[in-house]
Amino acid sequence: MKLKIKLGLLAAAVFVLPAILFAAEVASPCRVDGIRSEVRCGSVKRALDPANASGVQIDVHYVVVPAVARNKKRDAIFFFAGGPGQSAIKVAPQVMGAFGKLNNWRDIVFIDQRGTGKSAPLMCKPEARVPVLREMMDIRNQQPQTLACLEKLKALPYGQLQHFNTTIAMADADAVRAALGYAQINVVGVSYGTRAVLEYLRAFPDRVRSAVIDGVAPPDMGLTESTSVDAPAAMETLLAGCETEAACKLKYPTLRRDWLALLDAPPREVRAINPATGREEPFTLDRDMLRAAVRGPLYIPALAAGVPHAVTEAAAGRFTPLVGLAAALGGATDAMAWGMHFSVVCSEDYPRIKAGNAVDSFSAMYRAICAAWPQSPIPAAFYAIPAAQFPVLVLSGGADPVTPPRHGAFAAKALGAKAKHVIVPQAGHGVMSLGCARDALAKFIDAKTETDALAVDFSCVTRIPRPTAWTQPSLGSAQ
Repeated sequence: MKLKIKLGLLAAAVFVLPAILFAAEVASPCRVDGIRSEVRCGSVKRALDPANASGVQIDVHYVVVPAVARNKKRDAIFFFAGGPGQSAIKVAPQVMGAFGKLNNWRDIVFIDQRGTGKSAPLMCKPEARVPVLREMMDIRNQQPQTLACLEKLKALPYGQLQHFNTTIAMADADAVRAALGYAQINVVGVSYGTRAVLEYLRAFPDRVRSAVIDGVAPPDMGLTESTSVDAPAAMETLLAGCETEAACKLKYPTLRRDWLALLDAPPREVRAINPATGREEPFTLDRDMLRAAVRGPLYIPALAAGVPHAVTEAAAGRFTPLVGLAAALGGATDAMAWGMHFSVVCSEDYPRIKAGNAVDSFSAMYRAICAAWPQSPIPAAFYAIPAAQFPVLVLSGGADPVTPPRHGAFAAKALGAKAKHVIVPQAGHGVMSLGCARDALAKFIDAKTETDALAVDFSCVTRIPRPTAWTQPSLGSAQ
């Protein structure tokens, strides 16, 4: 979602930090799967309810990947994960690829935000059985499962779910910063993590040296309503792209007509192979399920390249490719802390959208769940983005179905003259790990002055092409 950053000093002085008491020694040596080197693990004790310091306590866990250099920089990088509901520690091995150069001189810190990972987790575990396609393909089935999970979460020792929101979580993050002894930090967030960063910037502007927000989800975006607009727009971009790509147009000449015909068809019983079992099963397909089936693949251009084939096959009555694409990101969603997800969304997004009518089953499901979910009172100031006093890098993928450039542009305008908005036209959800973006990211954070940071050239990443549409290979004759 969204990120925010701020420096309290000016020009070069902002980037020259005084010596500080570095207290990484509060963490202990440990290992994290997927990271080769030894890291340091620790936790801070936090009140579940910030207004009741003597009440229920939770442990907020973090991992520090120490800088390689002995004479390292004192301004660490803090990474905030997406979702909401991802464990930052679990995604650390994937994220470290984007931080390789930066880790030479700076510690990288990953915090499991309260409600995720090991930090008072709010997990809704799926039933221990293989789901049938009628359940997998219809998002509405998540509603009764989630509401059943809600009752289990309330019974936890830390089950006061109104205390799991972004503002409280960023106070936890600052407690981690203080425990580790960093006077200022560089904050980086992706997807929902951008909202976390923006809130950290609002609440603790003097603690920030620079910020990067990738795939911006502003605090006032109204998650379900914005998705109902942005996902169809991303699909339209794909259709238009196929019409201008010679190979795609040749292979799928009726793609747009096929997609519109599928959307206009009434609900009907179809059959496809369940990717979890390899067996063909029946299920009822409707307009909302079709849109949901392509929404996930549109996040990642390499997966979106398979959408033209899947749509063309579905138009011919063969739905297995569509089902396979829809299930491709299932493992990632299973790892989400859905209790934390709904605690955040129902408190921060739902109150701003509940007055309207649900536009699709996705919106209707969220509204039904949020109507029953405990909610935090969110101050009006949370939804405002103050002007940044330090360099902020705003990254957007032009083909992103959930946080497209319009959200990045809104944030960049609010952040002001010290924000640099980079749009990668053919990228999906997440930009900073793509090709040369990693080098440019390192230059941005390493820059000695604000002017140098904002002058970093990102043109190489803006030229990254979209993967060509997938076509089924033909079998040549045996030799």
